[in-house]
Amino acid sequence: MIRVSNLNKRYHNKQAVSDLSFQIETGKVTGFLGPNGAGKSTTMRLMLGLDLGGGSTTFDNKPLHSFSRPSKIVGAMLEAKAFHPTRTARNHLKVLADAGEVPLSRVDEVLEIVGLTSEVKGKPGKFSLGMSQRLGIAAALLGSPKYLILDEPANGLDPEGIAWLRDFLKSYADSGNAVFVSSHLLSEMSQMADNVVVIGKGKLIADTTIKDLVRGSSHTGVFVRVDDLDKMQTALQKSKVVFENLDGGLKISGKSTDYIGKLAYSSKITVLELASRNASLEDVFLELTAGEEEYTAKLGDDK
Repeated sequence: MIRVSNLNKRYHNKQAVSDLSFQIETGKVTGFLGPNGAGKSTTMRLMLGLDLGGGSTTFDNKPLHSFSRPSKIVGAMLEAKAFHPTRTARNHLKVLADAGEVPLSRVDEVLEIVGLTSEVKGKPGKFSLGMSQRLGIAAALLGSPKYLILDEPANGLDPEGIAWLRDFLKSYADSGNAVFVSSHLLSEMSQMADNVVVIGKGKLIADTTIKDLVRGSSHTGVFVRVDDLDKMQTALQKSKVVFENLDGGLKISGKSTDYIGKLAYSSKITVLELASRNASLEDVFLELTAGEEEYTAKLGDDK
């Protein structure tokens, strides 16, 4: 696994990352979330040794620089435009393959994986953002690394590209690798990630599974509609169950549909509707990061 321990980074008077620790497991996609300015990109750079700061990151219990061929351990994409603009896509990857002691045959393989086979002679300086992202992902894949670290790889991708990226990263992790990916597309992250690390102002807010994160949200609960609302409220109060009125029924927190169904049955109340209502990842994210935003905008006019 990747073990991140007590990362710290300060820029002048700003603490960008503060005592940050978490783990990234193989066989899983781990999402990395946080508001703009939370320190996500800085954290990734610290993990890879591209920025100097406190703390440490180990890959299979060893620092990255101790591996003789680090490109086989970690593939990273931190910037979409990290290439020479006039060198062809294939030649760009050939240079990277040569530097990483990767067989040149791998260049065409990764170009096919990311869907750029028809653009091998194209110059990346004229690529769209989505095509640049695909080339960056191809570069990260060159060494067939055990770990992928990707910063906002879905930026600029069209819907087909986003769906491809989601399925590809899940498949890559399922093959025994680990993927650590940041994104502001929370609906995509909820479909793709197994685990999630959430930070705000450089500090850890949450490090858990997507399921547990959503399950623990105040927005998650059970909705029930019955033939006798007053009687159901009394039964819930006797059982010390938290609830609120909603849409002609009751929203109940902290209990399962099985529990509420059995409580209604024992109280001789007819249930007309009973369903789980899970919070979205967006609901949970906004709840967790309230007050942690580096930049906030006001609604309404500026008068």
